[in-house]
Amino acid sequence: MQQSVRQTTLAALPNAVVSREQFARTPSSRDGIPASLQDRLRMFGCELIQSAGVLLSAPQVTMATAQVLFQRFYFVESFRDMDLLDMVAGALFVAAKVEETPKRITDIVNVVHFLRQHRRHLDTAPLDGFTQDYYNLRNGLLTAEWRLLVALGFDVHVQLPYSLMVNYLQAMGLSGKKSLVQRAWNYLNDALRTPIYVLHQPHTIACAVIQLAARHEQLPMPEDPPWWQVFEADATEMQAVNGWLGRLYADPLTDDEARTLPLNREELARYLKQSSSRH
Repeated sequence: MQQSVRQTTLAALPNAVVSREQFARTPSSRDGIPASLQDRLRMFGCELIQSAGVLLSAPQVTMATAQVLFQRFYFVESFRDMDLLDMVAGALFVAAKVEETPKRITDIVNVVHFLRQHRRHLDTAPLDGFTQDYYNLRNGLLTAEWRLLVALGFDVHVQLPYSLMVNYLQAMGLSGKKSLVQRAWNYLNDALRTPIYVLHQPHTIACAVIQLAARHEQLPMPEDPPWWQVFEADATEMQAVNGWLGRLYADPLTDDEARTLPLNREELARYLKQSSSRH
């Protein structure tokens, strides 16, 4: 088993991950945006991407890739320098190309318009392609696409941990335990709203969600030697992954809070000013 598993692990290209210094000193931090707000904005943006992807009938792999690209971008650029809603559209557009599930610009623009208007309780009718609002959203998407590609050095490779997680369970003879597989899969989806995918490699994330799912399913796992060592995962990193998930579940983004979060740089400036005046 070890040889086949090792081949599976090594076949996966590594993802670009942020360093500790990048994580601690983001461009947004240098621009005076509190770390707690950055976390909420990343979560908010990823939830918007997921919602937009569902409305576009995009496959989960496209939505997941878009969320990872969105997260990566805001570790190298500031929320003050790129409108969040434009990057939601741009990340989806790029991810759809990367995953060979292309979507028309018009469709993405209208879905993003719908999400924005619905959040503001305004008219959600599709935009006329000749209006200024349509032009602004389309231009914002194309600008975000270019900014994303340049910021990431055109490295838009994203190795997702879903197939690794399933392969690992198969290798351990656990793929038939449907509730375990589904729970681990759900954890992978939820983890997209956290920085997990830009901090850890896919094999670590896969092992972490298996460990967490097995714990909740009260399923004993081999400990001598620890099962995750076969998959070259580190226990400390796995603990860090599950720590992020624990914090996500302890403090989820509510609909009421999401309605208050800024969608663009102007709204962000007002939000920060109001927060400062309250303190």
